[in-house]
Amino acid sequence: MIGGARVHLNRWQQTAVAVGSAVGALLDPRRADLIAALGETTGKPAFERVLERMKNSPEGRAVLLERPRVISSKVGHAWDLPENTFGAAYARFMGSRNFSPDDRPPVRFMETDELAYVAMRAREIHDFWHTLFGLPTNLLGESALKVVEFEQMYLPMCLLSVVGGTARFNEKQRMVFFKHYFPWAVQAGVRCTDLMCVYYEQHFHEDLDDVRRRWGIVPAPNIPK
Repeated sequence: MIGGARVHLNRWQQTAVAVGSAVGALLDPRRADLIAALGETTGKPAFERVLERMKNSPEGRAVLLERPRVISSKVGHAWDLPENTFGAAYARFMGSRNFSPDDRPPVRFMETDELAYVAMRAREIHDFWHTLFGLPTNLLGESALKVVEFEQMYLPMCLLSVVGGTARFNEKQRMVFFKHYFPWAVQAGVRCTDLMCVYYEQHFHEDLDDVRRRWGIVPAPNIPK
C-alpha cells in the first residue's frame, strides 16, 4: 500500500486543489501535506516521464517491480553499517536531526498505482539526496535541493518551492544562494545520473565516496561564514 485512500479528481477539482495547496504552502512552507498535494496535482506529466525512464533502466525496473519503501522497518539496518558507508551517512543525517523515515505524507491524487508509487518514491528518497549532496535542511539547503530535483524530474512543484523559498531569504541568504548554491545545484542536477532510477537500498553497504563518484554526485560547496 502506497499510502492512504487515493482521491480521484476531475480537472476543475485538480486545479482547485493545486491553487489552494500553492497558496497554503507559500503561507506556511512547513505544511508538508500541502507541498505533497501541490506536487501530485501539478506533476502528473513529469511523473509519467520519470516512470518511463525507470522502465528503461535495469535498476529502475527492479525498483518498480519490488517497490521498496523508505520506512523504519525497511531501512533500520542502515544504523548498524560501518561509518564510511552510504547507509551509515544516511543514518547520521536522520539521527542528527531526529528525523523519521515514517513522516512522509501519503500519496492521494495519483490516478494509477504505478504513478502513485513513483510519486511516493520521489518523496521518500528526498533524504537520500540530502545525504549524497551534503545539503543542510535549512531554507538555503532545501531550496538548493529543490533546484537539483527540478533538473532531475522537471516537477513544477520544485520550481514553485524555489520561488517561495527565495522570497523568504534575507539579503545575505539571497546573495549566498544565487552566488554559490544556485549555479552549483543546476550543474549538479544535470551532471549526475538519473537518480530516480537508483535502487538506493541495495547500495547502503557501499562506501559513500564510491557511490558519489559512480553516480556523478558533486557535493554542495562549502560556503564561507
